[in-house]
Amino acid sequence: MRTLNELIDVDGPAWPELSAELGATALPTVVLPVDPALARASLLQLQVTARSYLGAVTLHCGGLLLDDGWLRVLGSPAAEGSRGLPGLARANGFPSTFDSGWCPDAGLVVAYDVLGGVFALNGARPADDGRPGGPGEIVYFAPDALRWEELGAGYAGWLSWLVSGSLDQFYADLRWTGWREEIAELQGDRGLTLYPPLWSAEGRHDLAATSRRAVPMAELLGFGRESARQFDGVDPGFMGAL
Repeated sequence: MRTLNELIDVDGPAWPELSAELGATALPTVVLPVDPALARASLLQLQVTARSYLGAVTLHCGGLLLDDGWLRVLGSPAAEGSRGLPGLARANGFPSTFDSGWCPDAGLVVAYDVLGGVFALNGARPADDGRPGGPGEIVYFAPDALRWEELGAGYAGWLSWLVSGSLDQFYADLRWTGWREEIAELQGDRGLTLYPPLWSAEGRHDLAATSRRAVPMAELLGFGRESARQFDGVDPGFMGAL
């Protein structure tokens, strides 16, 4: 186990590079204020250094709201200014005090989107947990397909890809005219449920014609997990403790 000083006091910390990427992106981006105590405790529990993008976000950032809050990257949010977004510690059920024997069972949940999609960082044995991709790879639970999909990148590559302006292409089939105005006032712990649902033929046929309402993210994730169990017979497993 590395000490907190060993995790923070490193050569080539990633935050200046990442901060420059965030400052240069054309994607509407909000960097939420950080809670320093929570950030340090979370970094210690994760045992990643500030040289990594994951360590940089955990230590320096309360979270990221990308594309007017369509996608929410988890960090270490201050109580004031969090806009309702949970932190990495809460979403992943970190122990209240450092526990050297604890680790996320199936991997680390690192982001959500407004439709109930989940981004997670694979653990050491993703196949044992029914997830695609390799160890340390980002996977995505697609609410329209009700399954995990590999993205072919680790955390740093994935985050750089997000802020490069790739979200329009990634979500091309899941957006409707006026979506930006519709989600603008949503808190970070709420998303949109659609009826007919995204995974149905009726829902995919015309997203603009679906009925949409704001619900707690926990409800949205629970609906996605239960739908996967019911229709595919596969439990996608842990998607966050909200």
